[in-house]
Amino acid sequence: MPVRPRPGRPEPLPTAEMPFLSSLLAGGAAAAQSAALPPPVPALERREALAPFHAKLRAGRRVHILQLGDSHTSADAISNGLRAPLQAHFGAAGRGALAPGRPYDNYVTWQVTASQSAGWRVTSWNAPGAVPLGLSGFTQTARGAGETLGLVADAPEHEFNRLTVCAITGPGAGAVTLRLGTVEQSWALEAPRPGALCRSIESDVPVTAAAVTTLDERPVSLASIAVFRRENRGVTVSNLGQIGAQLSNFARGDEALVRAELAAWRPDLILLAFGTNEGFDPRFTLAGYDDGLRAQIARLRRLAGPDVPIVLVGPPAVTSRNAALAGAECGDGWYVPAFLLRVRERQRALARALGLAFWDWERAMGGRCAARAWHAAGLMRDDHIHFNRDGGDRIGRMLLADLMADFEPPAGGVR
Repeated sequence: MPVRPRPGRPEPLPTAEMPFLSSLLAGGAAAAQSAALPPPVPALERREALAPFHAKLRAGRRVHILQLGDSHTSADAISNGLRAPLQAHFGAAGRGALAPGRPYDNYVTWQVTASQSAGWRVTSWNAPGAVPLGLSGFTQTARGAGETLGLVADAPEHEFNRLTVCAITGPGAGAVTLRLGTVEQSWALEAPRPGALCRSIESDVPVTAAAVTTLDERPVSLASIAVFRRENRGVTVSNLGQIGAQLSNFARGDEALVRAELAAWRPDLILLAFGTNEGFDPRFTLAGYDDGLRAQIARLRRLAGPDVPIVLVGPPAVTSRNAALAGAECGDGWYVPAFLLRVRERQRALARALGLAFWDWERAMGGRCAARAWHAAGLMRDDHIHFNRDGGDRIGRMLLADLMADFEPPAGGVR
């Protein structure tokens, strides 16, 4: 039977009574910490919106989950909390889409290690320039021959056999070599007018290394790099996020580039996870927020396809010692920012109006002031905003439990 939230006191997800869900969520750092906090509660509204995603999983087809957001997304602990159990159960379809190279210090990429040579210069949502930006929020530009961006699998089980690179094209653009194991292909980015293209190459066998290398002195701008398994089965979970990002930053994505990336990656479920930084920004106002969120959802639906489910992920339970932001008091000088409360409710209302699923991250964690308990349990950093690896893993598995609560495996198991 589907698990539904009930009025009054929320009840924990009864995974013990759901063998498939229990099997899917078994193990992991989250399980080791489960005694430190109350059991997770159902927090996903309008689960029926996930039907197309569940249908693909049930049919045993390849599935791509694309998480877009801020630092919670960029850290990859939460998305890896989704990735690891899904791939263990349904099979791995590759690491998916990433920002090109290593766009900032401490850039984390579970399953693969990213690298870049010294000649690349980064443009980002937080430091915009004349170079177009795509869904990763980062574009790397080189102006010399022999500059390289690469990915190497961290273990044999993370091998891949398809490389997809998305780049800026236009007058005066340079050329690159795409390498996937022993497969090589040259790609000229020169074009009569500015634009964006994604190109894929494939290997007959799984490999552990992929790279892009510039061929001349003309400028080359790369917006994303992705590695997949080309077999028509398994799960990919891509996380594209940026520290400090707000929805207004995401809106800066170039239309042609975003269109090309979504066409190349073909996501089957999009998790849109912005809102935390709006709550901590003293310059933020709600004026125009609804219109901006509607516009970005409409853009994703138009470019990814109207049947691709979108889950609005509300901001988590976080707190601040800045009393000037206070919207609720949590004791000992900790406060919930007022705008954080309002942004979450605007997201919930808009998800209801547009027929989207909405995940109430705050509710899932235990309520408005739950950050203090999560910090005490050793799952949240001292800022009461960000999660460590174990905390992120636990959040990812809580989200997965809600995403999969209505999933009914086919008779005989997934093909």
